[in-house]
Amino acid sequence: MHPTVQARYTRVLHDTLLPTQHTSSFQTRDTSKHNTQEEMPAMLSKAILRFATLRKLSATSFRRAVLGGRTFAASAEAPRHPLPPFTVKTALEKVQKAEDAWNTRDPAKVAMAYSPDSEWRNRDTFVKGREQIRNFLKGKWDKELDYKLQKMYWCHAENRIAVRFVYEYRTETGQWFRAHGNENWEFDDLGYMTRREASINDVPIKAEDRIISREDAPRAADSPTWQ
Repeated sequence: MHPTVQARYTRVLHDTLLPTQHTSSFQTRDTSKHNTQEEMPAMLSKAILRFATLRKLSATSFRRAVLGGRTFAASAEAPRHPLPPFTVKTALEKVQKAEDAWNTRDPAKVAMAYSPDSEWRNRDTFVKGREQIRNFLKGKWDKELDYKLQKMYWCHAENRIAVRFVYEYRTETGQWFRAHGNENWEFDDLGYMTRREASINDVPIKAEDRIISREDAPRAADSPTWQ
């Protein structure tokens, strides 16, 4: 587990879970000295469930109340770098990694960048969880042939990144389209995207007017169509 994430787990266990009158009978070891990195996520999950039960709260409500609305992952999955809070440099790196992954057109690979309970709005479609994400992407790339994407960083704050993007694809009938869109991303502390909001508009184009999907394609930011 990333040291920053482990430190936050430890703080929550000691400062929030243990000192309350409702959890006086709930004993645990000194997490800072004895618990291994592998034990911490499971221990936090058990503690949250115990605390939430005593307080008659859902685990989600507990996380929101204690952690100020931030989403903290409690899983054994390896961190997916770069991690929040983002800098301009690490936000740019996150955007580039997303572009590279989507251009593989591999639903299974792309889905692993998202948390197990990740929520999406893509145009007018709503999906939740990796299985639905994989199915959605498979259907997308079955219809959007010769897909090629470019993303551009827009802004960021803490665990959120906003991007704009453009991609080109053709249909089975041979009609080409250029899609312009904006995305809002939110990440957990392990670097997995927990929320994705995407608004996209398609413009029909001629094959000879392609920019992104040409072999000698420039960066979209160099083209007036990106403005």
